[in-house]
Amino acid sequence: MAKDNKPKTISIKNKKAAFEFHLEAKFIAGIILKGTEVKSIRAGHANISDAYGILDNGKVVIKNMHISEFKNAGFMQHIPLNNRVLLLGKQEIKKITDKLKDKGYTLIPVELFFSESGYAKIQIALAKGKKTFDKREDLKSKDIKRELERYE
Repeated sequence: MAKDNKPKTISIKNKKAAFEFHLEAKFIAGIILKGTEVKSIRAGHANISDAYGILDNGKVVIKNMHISEFKNAGFMQHIPLNNRVLLLGKQEIKKITDKLKDKGYTLIPVELFFSESGYAKIQIALAKGKKTFDKREDLKSKDIKRELERYE
């Protein structure tokens, strides 16, 4: 048996995002990271479930994204809950700015992954919060789908 030399793809997903929000527009952005942050993400030690995005002087910034400290870094550690700047084009930033001015919209990260070229990317979405009856309907449809699959 020959082993594949393909690297294992790391993907950290925000599972609560689709349940808590209506995801409307999605964007893929680069993210500015330090070396120890990249190594920690490659090891799978990041959490984006509590993170959200804001606009800061024309830049999109992700707040509250937790990237654990890298064990073998020595004295040059990063701050786990540091604000991280996203790399987006002017058109995308303008779309996000216009939508965030509307009431009820927020910017949330959906997935953190590495591109084929090796750069850390984050998929963000403009989202609007769901009401409790919407969440109940999602759970009902999920249960019905599960029941149908069991009987097939």
